[in-house]
Amino acid sequence: MPLAQAWSVALVGLEGHLVEVEADIAQGLPKTTLIGLPDTSLSEARDRVRAAVVNSGERFPDRKVTIGLSPATLPKTGSHYDVAIACALLAAAGVVEGQRLRQAAMIGELGLDGRVREVRGALAMTLAAARSGFERIVVPELNAGEARLVPGIAVYGVRSLRQVLAILRGVEIPDEEPPRAEPRLLSESLTRVPEVDLDDVLGQHEGRRAIEAAAAGGHHLYLHGPPGSGKTMLAERLAGLMPDLSTDDSLEVSAVHSLAGLLTGDAELVVRPPFIAPHHTASLSSLVGGGSGMPRPGAISCAHRGILFIDEAPEMHPLTLDTLRQPLESGFIEVHRAAAVAKFPARFMLVLAANPCPCGQSGTPYGLCSCTPQVLHRYRQRISGPIKDRIDIQRQILPAARGGEDGEKPESTAVVAERVQAARDRQTFRYRETGWLLNSQIPGPLLRRQFQLDPVSQKMLENLYTEGRLTARGFDRVVRLAWTLADLEGIAQPTPELTHQAYQLRSGEPLTPLSDQRPIR
Repeated sequence: MPLAQAWSVALVGLEGHLVEVEADIAQGLPKTTLIGLPDTSLSEARDRVRAAVVNSGERFPDRKVTIGLSPATLPKTGSHYDVAIACALLAAAGVVEGQRLRQAAMIGELGLDGRVREVRGALAMTLAAARSGFERIVVPELNAGEARLVPGIAVYGVRSLRQVLAILRGVEIPDEEPPRAEPRLLSESLTRVPEVDLDDVLGQHEGRRAIEAAAAGGHHLYLHGPPGSGKTMLAERLAGLMPDLSTDDSLEVSAVHSLAGLLTGDAELVVRPPFIAPHHTASLSSLVGGGSGMPRPGAISCAHRGILFIDEAPEMHPLTLDTLRQPLESGFIEVHRAAAVAKFPARFMLVLAANPCPCGQSGTPYGLCSCTPQVLHRYRQRISGPIKDRIDIQRQILPAARGGEDGEKPESTAVVAERVQAARDRQTFRYRETGWLLNSQIPGPLLRRQFQLDPVSQKMLENLYTEGRLTARGFDRVVRLAWTLADLEGIAQPTPELTHQAYQLRSGEPLTPLSDQRPIR
């Protein structure tokens, strides 16, 4: 049979596209041609496949061989097409049955000795194959764990091309040496979820209230204060307050991490919201995604459905920080390249931490700031106004008195997480007919039309807007935050007191009762 087909998967961002791998053997001088917009790593598959076939005990055709990857207009990148190319070639040579080959999708890179090496994005590729109707997929053994997270598709984890051919022939599968995991290019510490408890934080009533509200409603958070006041401690404990991911969100987050190379060989479904903490020196492409050829997801996509924590935020390059503006609104990021446009999900909770000035003592009760007014102004301008306007909660964190507040034992993460879960359940029930889940996600028009505040609260915010103390975006964000505070209190409607507290949380003012404030005209 001079012509045979196999199937593989191409990824553009997280979107999978089936690729038909055709192999044609014709009369002519020995030559192997690869067509279908391959990149450099894929073009080198000709040499990898030839060596792998020969070293697996099979005969490579000594005639003119043409390998076509269809659709030809779709750019192909990566080495995961090797197994499909080798099998299509051997099926065209009559070594294996072509009908069995067309019933399964295949991914995997071939070593020169015939070993099947792990690849990135196996989970996303398996999802694409399952949605396209395939019931079987062949993957490297080191990727089998993540591929088996996809329901409804049989996964064959293989160690070598010899094992693949044995599966296709229906014979006993030969034993091979266990594969050796390749070194990870991305540090696994990028996705660490701190195993810490909120009862470690003494005092900090306003800071604890801020992270509880942020976790309950999915609100962005900005913590600023002198060094050692507890900003990072509070931010790291925020992840423990958030509920587990839903099944659909777990698959989506796991697919992003698979493509980023963050899942290990014994991969399990990501069930906890990820906590991503890039260093403030991170480059633009490492934050939003990119790279040569087909773009890869960056830190903001790895933080999808979780937390993106940037410590020492003013030290990050302002242009890099400002790239967060669009994904904070849309929930996704598009990385444009000449070959294709990759779209990655990026619906994360942004948490920024900063010192008040380079010396860290500006605005503190007992500190003596040594910064000049010009230095102080430049430092504060490094976090732009548009970024701050998109942050719902802004809190100054000052050093707590030793021993906590009034000697009371702080609440643990488990206790606060229970309140957060109850608040989220109320939001899910309230928005059950809208398709949204959290207060922070509700569009402004829908918020104003169906979930209005009481007249007193509405008038209060309108006056603040008239006085220039609230922007139009800030108005909606205070309303969303007021609903979150009401959900935490377990009441059906935000009160004027809670609405006032929501404004204080956003503006950074100290949390004081409404009765203590001057009348707002």
